[in-house]
Amino acid sequence: MNIIGPDALVFGVGDLPACRQYLRDYGLKDAGGDRFEALDGTAIVLRAEDDATLPPAMGTASLLRETVYGVADVATLDAIEAELRRDREVSRRDGVVRSVDDMGFALAFQLTVRRDLALPSERVNSPGDAQRPPNQLGLPADLPALPRTLSHVVYFVPDVAKAEAFYQRLGFSCTDRFTGVGPFLRPAGTQDHHTLFMIQTPPFMKGCEHFTFHMGGPTEVLLAGTRFVEKGYQSFWGPGRHRFGSNWFWYFNSPLGCHVEYDADMDLHDEQWAAREAPMGADASQLFLFQYREKWAPGSPPPPGAAG
Repeated sequence: MNIIGPDALVFGVGDLPACRQYLRDYGLKDAGGDRFEALDGTAIVLRAEDDATLPPAMGTASLLRETVYGVADVATLDAIEAELRRDREVSRRDGVVRSVDDMGFALAFQLTVRRDLALPSERVNSPGDAQRPPNQLGLPADLPALPRTLSHVVYFVPDVAKAEAFYQRLGFSCTDRFTGVGPFLRPAGTQDHHTLFMIQTPPFMKGCEHFTFHMGGPTEVLLAGTRFVEKGYQSFWGPGRHRFGSNWFWYFNSPLGCHVEYDADMDLHDEQWAAREAPMGADASQLFLFQYREKWAPGSPPPPGAAG
């Protein structure tokens, strides 16, 4: 099944104005109708928590109401519908297949809205491999640092083995795994290390732990995150770089009932990759971790926390 990845996440929230402002400040474009888009058209969609058109809430603190996956072709929609009709209710209307996974997460599948991007990636001048021509700046003063595409979503689930088995039915494969915690899953239509990660938790925690959008490189992660902090948003974890996936990260608290991340430079894999497994721990979850500080200039008093 040629599932590419998440096209949109739909949230039912109590404070629509705060969530709208948060997503604008994060860097998404207000496309109207409470849809906030990355450069390729993937999006976060907001609805009032009591909106009758939303799938039911999960009965936990999670505000995520639907995960919308983009697929490559109608044949994939047909295959998904046929597979899911084997043991659960499925609807198909206006080209969208809807159902619910084994953990109660509402799902939708549609022909992808993703637009092709033709944007430069971050280039690094390194001895032996100069990637930028002379006089081209590595950090233009006006670098926009905008989210390019919806990368992945992370679920808290009460039965990770059962949850993983459901997505295997849809062609997701495990790229890596934290022992006793959960798998990083990649659908067949992408080479991204993961578009879905699941973490074993008690039932009362079930829901969305975080989502993230890919940026153009580590500099964009750091720049966008710095701008976000300077607008008053609280950093939760990062910046740093993960081991599994190798992606740079920076997580923030949000009014959407979950954390929100910037990420960049995720590993790509195909069917030749052999999944790794490691116990969950600080060393396994990141190679290194930094902490934001206010800007400082030489000649000024030492920055807070500096060694004497």
